[in-house]
Parts: sequence; C-alpha cells; structure tokens
Amino acid sequence: MAKAQLLVIDPLRPNPRKLAQAVQVLDRGGVIAYPTDTVYGIGCDLHNRKAIDRIYRIKRMDRGHPLSFICADLSNISDYAYVTDFAYRWLRRLLPGAFTVVLPAHRSVPKVLLEKRREVGIRVPECRIAMNLIEQLGRPIISTSATHPETGEIFIDAEEVRDVLGGELDMVIDGGLLTNEPSTVVSLIEDEINILREGKGIIDLAD
Repeated sequence: MAKAQLLVIDPLRPNPRKLAQAVQVLDRGGVIAYPTDTVYGIGCDLHNRKAIDRIYRIKRMDRGHPLSFICADLSNISDYAYVTDFAYRWLRRLLPGAFTVVLPAHRSVPKVLLEKRREVGIRVPECRIAMNLIEQLGRPIISTSATHPETGEIFIDAEEVRDVLGGELDMVIDGGLLTNEPSTVVSLIEDEINILREGKGIIDLAD
C-alpha cells in the first residue's frame, strides 16, 4: 500500500499554496495528519461521515470513544455547542490554547460523533497550520491524537506518523517536532469547570 504524501510546511509562516493542497484533500473526503499546539493530530472534514468512519478504523477505536474537533474561533464554537455566559468567560481565558473544552452539543453536530452522548469536545489550538486549514476549508475538522495503533505511543514526528500510519492516510503535514503532551481536557458542563485530563494546558482555578 502506497504511503501518504508528506507535505512540509513552515509552522511559523505556512505557505498558502501548500495549505491549499491539504485543504483539497480534506474537501474531497480525505484523512490527513497535521500538527497542533500539542501533538500530531489525525483529522478530516467534520461533515464527512465516511472520512470519520476511516478515522475510527485507523485509530482502532470503537464508536463509544469520543472524537473532538477544531473550530475557527469562539463564535464558531457556538455553532456547534451551547455556550452560557459562564462557559464563554472561560473560553475567552483558555482559547486559543492547548485545551479541549467539553460543552453541551448543538443539534448541528453530526450524529456520528454523538452516539449516546450529548457533549462534544472542541479545540481552538494556538497553531497557525491547523487554524489556516480551518480558515481555507471553511468548516471544522476532526482532531484526534496520532498514536501507534498497538502501543498507544503519541507521535511527535511527522516522519514517524507516515512510517506507521502512512498507508491509511492521504497526507501527512510535517510541521516539525512537537511535544509529547496532549491537550488538557476541561468540562464546562452545567456551569462548572472540571479538569478531566491534565495535559499541556495549565489552568489556575484559584484566579
């Protein structure tokens, strides 16, 4: 099986033409690996069910495992989740940044992501490549950590992603070496803040 195309993009000054190549892959239902402000992610167009099905197969995950997605900004989040005044204040503090924020799902979220759930995890990473992909595509993209299917090892090198998962992906964007820390997962359900997973993002609850 042929390996995915490797596309090297400068994380500080992303080339729009190269980004457009990745967006074309996403737009036609492809699955890519791309850098974030934490680890490498695997993603696709939020509204393409077949591509989401592929991600579940690539990750060897059952449907009970939630997938988060990246939105363009805080106003875009309200298109997919119910945001109270309490949640909005915290979103302004946390995003963009290394956080996945759990919120009540809006009916616009594709059903394939919800199953029996009523919540969604949403990211707005501080990463130019990821955010420029969203901007050019015009729609959110799925964001799940690129990990080894057998060991669960988190990939921080695009070459490693391609070596292990390249046969199942359409493209791998190389944005350089990343950290091995996933995002901090924060629930804002019922106007309470709860840290569900500690990661790269730091929260001062005393502030």
